[in-house]
Amino acid sequence: MRWRDQRESDNVEDRRGGGGRTVAVGGGSLVVLVLAVVIYLCGGDPRQLLQSLPDQSAVQAPAANRPATSDDQKKFASVVLASTEDVWGQILPQQAKIRYTAPKLVLFTNQISSACGYASAATGPFYCPGDQKLYLDFAFFKELQSEFKAPGDFAQAYVIAHEVGHHVQNLLGTMDRVQRAGQNNRLSVALELQADCYAGVWAYYAAKKGQVEAGDPEEAIRAAGAVGDDMIQRRTQGYVQPETFTHGSAKQRMQYFTTGFTSGEMRQCQTLR
Repeated sequence: MRWRDQRESDNVEDRRGGGGRTVAVGGGSLVVLVLAVVIYLCGGDPRQLLQSLPDQSAVQAPAANRPATSDDQKKFASVVLASTEDVWGQILPQQAKIRYTAPKLVLFTNQISSACGYASAATGPFYCPGDQKLYLDFAFFKELQSEFKAPGDFAQAYVIAHEVGHHVQNLLGTMDRVQRAGQNNRLSVALELQADCYAGVWAYYAAKKGQVEAGDPEEAIRAAGAVGDDMIQRRTQGYVQPETFTHGSAKQRMQYFTTGFTSGEMRQCQTLR
């Protein structure tokens, strides 16, 4: 994917690095130091008290004090998000007659709290309609390459575009209708396949803008197939249970991404009937 020197989105929140860092003195140690000064001024020997100070390496400072990092992964995600903003900002009013409002992309490490509740990196990338934010731990991209055998930057772009597809569903009211229907695997699969198709629609217009390189569509299609329910079940439990699918089979996911990519039309993404 051509993403170097492209516009970056301003809608990225970097919350990575949650684990804290070591500093010389924490809150409790500061109290001990103050007491030591008081003892010294009163003519006492503060050395015994100072020996109670904890080792520096054991004192943790909040991760919020850590400066935000700037790296290629963040820049890449920001460029992909900016591309989805440009595409959907253009085609949503044209094809669905509604204005597009961009979501936020939250980058996190290991765990995160959202309007949809607490989530860990094991959850994978997700979209929360409650706060209209996408959540991504870059560890998933490593897993996509090593575990799912779906390498490539456009495979990663597909993941982000899929979650943006859920945001489009939220703006259209589709997600709300599905959620009101209650727990229903068939509707869940339909929702996910439509998000795949919307990711393909984005890719269609990204290609027109010159951001898609040779081999990129194949990377996205390979990734879509790799995260099919049947592929995941076969790898994790050794057998497939179609009645438990929540995202669709590999064949379905590849098919709907391809439909969006070859047509560029939202009306071709009607999976919920």
